[in-house]
Amino acid sequence: MKRAMNQFDRRRPSLGLLVAGWAVAGTFASPARADAIDEYVRATMAREKTPGLVLAIATGAEGASVARGVTQGGAPVRSYGAVRTYGMANLEHDVAVRPTTIFQSGSTGKQFTAAAVLLQVEDGTLQLEDSIAKYFPSDRPAWRAITVRHLLTHTSGLPDYDASAEKLDLRRDYTEDELVQWAMRMQTQFAPGTRWAYSNTGYVVLGALIRKLSGEFYGEVLRKRIFTPAGMSGARVISEADLVPHRAAGYELVDGAVRNQGWVSPKMNTTADGSLYLTARDFLAWDSALRERKLLSSESYRLMWTPVRLSDGHTWPYGFGWFIAEQRGSPNIEHAGSWQGFRAHIARYVERGLSLVVLCNLDKCDATSIVHGVAGLIDPALRLPDPGRAAEDLDGQRTRNLRAALTAWVKGATHPMMSPVMVARSDPGARTAAMRRHVGERLGDAIAFHYLGEDQVRSRAISRSGALVERIVYCGVMTPEAAEGLRFYLDDRGMLLDLHVEGW
Repeated sequence: MKRAMNQFDRRRPSLGLLVAGWAVAGTFASPARADAIDEYVRATMAREKTPGLVLAIATGAEGASVARGVTQGGAPVRSYGAVRTYGMANLEHDVAVRPTTIFQSGSTGKQFTAAAVLLQVEDGTLQLEDSIAKYFPSDRPAWRAITVRHLLTHTSGLPDYDASAEKLDLRRDYTEDELVQWAMRMQTQFAPGTRWAYSNTGYVVLGALIRKLSGEFYGEVLRKRIFTPAGMSGARVISEADLVPHRAAGYELVDGAVRNQGWVSPKMNTTADGSLYLTARDFLAWDSALRERKLLSSESYRLMWTPVRLSDGHTWPYGFGWFIAEQRGSPNIEHAGSWQGFRAHIARYVERGLSLVVLCNLDKCDATSIVHGVAGLIDPALRLPDPGRAAEDLDGQRTRNLRAALTAWVKGATHPMMSPVMVARSDPGARTAAMRRHVGERLGDAIAFHYLGEDQVRSRAISRSGALVERIVYCGVMTPEAAEGLRFYLDDRGMLLDLHVEGW
């Protein structure tokens, strides 16, 4: 699962206006760069048939108070940065996207659930190493072995609810207790803490845990302790019944045609794995609170953005509701979301002082790639190679080996270039299964697999599979329809530690 600033001309903005109040505005301000961002976003939307999209851009130093110099009509704006709008929020009613348009969060909402759990830890009502059986008793040994930390980091072994033997009916209204009882019956994929596999189920249970501890629905805890203090005036849990001003419609691409999103029961649209309404301005306010280290303790932020350590001592690049990633060697904490015809992505380039959010209303919109692409247009140090443009390859054999290793990975097989730890810890979850199918289809249709470039990153202390990454090699897969970028993480012996498919 899961998942109006009228002074800004939506046709041809000046990035100098967009970044008013930024401490580093001079670094990025340029009408040509603003035009390039607009051109890139609009071209991507047209190619993917995305009806509407909003882009939020913010800058500022981590851990410091951000000056609130942006004004609208002479009045201070609570959030900071720029909001750019494109296309339509509702096709049937011919309503354009505005900065106040409400989108769905998808799994970007997990970071808010994680923050709510950390607030319970700070209150002293919960410990991360507590077994969830302490709060939801069960005689099943597998359930008793799962801790709160396991749920937060997707290391519980609980399958994703759309990939379990007993699938949930998304058109049925389950109670919170029924959802927990269903999770208790699931067969775990591995012993808790030994591996990583993305699990929406774990975050559904965390929502029920927040109610158990606080006595309130998790959405009410978010409202009182996160949304209101952070100034996120549009943020709330999804409701089909309430009148929600500026609510966008979600769409799906079916056989090349845009259709209305599928229906999900009201209760299944309120679970804690990512069932939120948010505006771009809400994300800017959230980003401001993160930069200033408001709402949570410094220890909570450290935990949230630290890669989980598995029982074998190796780490996986996921914290509490955030992926711990990089782009061109620069640290990037980020998360994507997809649900009910909406896609979302938030990325925080902490060393570059740059944050980006994309919210769009089509299930096939690649919000992740748009964020990464815009980051490169704003800050050239973050620019990813164009997957359609081959570079001079001084080691063609390595590129051929990388393709062979990728082909083996798609089939769940091994390859001499894969590190033993990567093979042993291969993610068994539904998310990776879908990614393997996707890459397999691309390789099957490929007309070219070529080298794009590489980064020497040893000094960046990037770790994958418990080893230091020496270099990141970029390759592109060309099909008759599109080009897709891949990143391969290699150690100092040239062994493959990890791989990343752009957009996943």
